[in-house]
Amino acid sequence: MSRVLVPCHVKGSVALQVGDVRTSQGRPGVLVIDVTFPSVAPFELQEITFKNYYTAFLSIRVRQYTSAHTPAKWVTCLRDYCLMPDPHSEEGAQEYVSLFKHQMLCDMARISELRLILRQPSPLWLSFTVEELQIYQQGPKSPSMTFPKWLSHPVPCEQPALLREGLPDPSRVSSEVQQMWALTEMIRASHTSARIGRFDVDGCYDLNLLSYT
Repeated sequence: MSRVLVPCHVKGSVALQVGDVRTSQGRPGVLVIDVTFPSVAPFELQEITFKNYYTAFLSIRVRQYTSAHTPAKWVTCLRDYCLMPDPHSEEGAQEYVSLFKHQMLCDMARISELRLILRQPSPLWLSFTVEELQIYQQGPKSPSMTFPKWLSHPVPCEQPALLREGLPDPSRVSSEVQQMWALTEMIRASHTSARIGRFDVDGCYDLNLLSYT
C-alpha cells in the first residue's frame, strides 16, 4: 500500500520531573513531545517511524475529530509500548521503529495533532528521546483499469469453414507419420550392409559366368 509523508512541526520536549526537584536526586523520567500539522487538514494516519534513543516505553495520544459538528478530543491510541525490553541494558536503545495504524487502540482517522509520551525509569541514562520522527498518511489509491471485452476475453483465432473442412485430422496425420517412421526404421535395420560380388557364388567364381564377360 502506498504512503505519503505528512509535513509536521515537532515541538521541543517537555520534561516531567521524577523525585525531589530541590535535590540532585531529581531527574526527568518522562518527556512529552507534541507534533502539529499546520499545513495539513485532518488526515488518516497510516504509519509512524522514528529512531529510538534510550526511551524505554512509549505512549501516543492523538487529537481527532469524531464528527464535523463536535470539537476535537484527545484519545490514547498507544499505551506503554515497549522499546527496550530491559530499561537497564542497551538492547533496543537505538533501534529504528515503525508503528502502523493496525497496532493502535483507536481509529486513526481525522487526526489534527499528535502527542508522544516517553518514559525511561532507569537512572543509568542521562537523556532519552526519539529522533528522525516521520508521520505518514495513506497515499492515493491506484485507479482501477478497465479493459475492453475483446482483450479481457480473447476469442481463439477462427479459420474459414472451407479451409477447416479441407484439412486432415491432425491426430490422424501424426499417427500415420509415426507408423511410417517405425516401418522405415525396421527396413533400415534388416538391410544388410555386406557387398555381394557380381560373379561370386558361395564364395567361389563360376567359370561359365566369367567366360561370357
